[in-house]
Amino acid sequence: MTPRHLRVRPGRGLAAVVAVLVLTGTACDGDTHSDDQGREKLTVAALPLTDAAALYLARDRGLFAKEGLDVRIKPVQQSVQALPALLKGQVDVIASANYVTYLQAAEKGTADVRILAEGVRAAPHMMDVLVAKDSAIKTPADLKGHTVAVNLLNNIQSLTLNAILDEQGAGRPVYRQVPFPQMGPALQRGQVDAVHAVEPFDSAIRGELGARVLLDGDSGPAASLPLSGYVTTREFAARHPKAAAAFHRAITAASKIAAQDPSAVRAELPKYTKVTAPQAKAIGLPAYATTTDPAQLRRLTRLMKEQGLLNTSLDPAKLLVEPPK
Repeated sequence: MTPRHLRVRPGRGLAAVVAVLVLTGTACDGDTHSDDQGREKLTVAALPLTDAAALYLARDRGLFAKEGLDVRIKPVQQSVQALPALLKGQVDVIASANYVTYLQAAEKGTADVRILAEGVRAAPHMMDVLVAKDSAIKTPADLKGHTVAVNLLNNIQSLTLNAILDEQGAGRPVYRQVPFPQMGPALQRGQVDAVHAVEPFDSAIRGELGARVLLDGDSGPAASLPLSGYVTTREFAARHPKAAAAFHRAITAASKIAAQDPSAVRAELPKYTKVTAPQAKAIGLPAYATTTDPAQLRRLTRLMKEQGLLNTSLDPAKLLVEPPK
């Protein structure tokens, strides 16, 4: 977990983040090698979010094993925590990797990353802007100048909220970095005026504090926007094309299950998050992508360039790992 007092300041380069962030726990050999059953071993870093459901479905339903893979999942609290380990070869893939961080890394040359598969896209109420039930903030326009908690500064949450507010002609808030698990307490103590929370934290904050939904994060220009995916390095994809292709097939199959049968996701969530089975039945789920669509990813890069999070018109299609024919 990221040290509690470590904060990423606005404008701070990703290279600086990589220099100070380390993956917790014992490092493991990221090079693929066979287990005693002849399966290739991969280590995948993942967040305890609904985004990663397909990863756990692929493991628990034997889809990785069917493809000849032995996948070890290493939990992290922010996908950027796993970036140093990915660059060192200590993990092979990062699941639920927020695209903003990795597209910026690709543009700056900080990391030569590749996208193995799309993960999730925004869906109704899988992320919401929440305020305290007695808050004087009644409309999105009221957010101007107020503090909103986001998991990472200058990232997907502020990007999408800014886009929504800009379309409405509303002023922007001031963002404060607060990890998802700490957003509820920060709102309750009045340390922030609002939080931009994703599931399962969204439902937890509403249930525990009676917080009000001020704005659905899946609205306006953010509707159905690609949010996260499965990221690796160019080196890994080049050295292990068969393992990369096998991982892509397994994740695609699991994503199809998640997209067609939300109950499968709801049954999986209590296994790797702190969500209880009753809570899992009610939370908002993202849209699980069953194909990787460059056109959808370009929607994201256009927003990033408009808001100064990219300096060039980066084409995400060039970062996609093409499965062998």
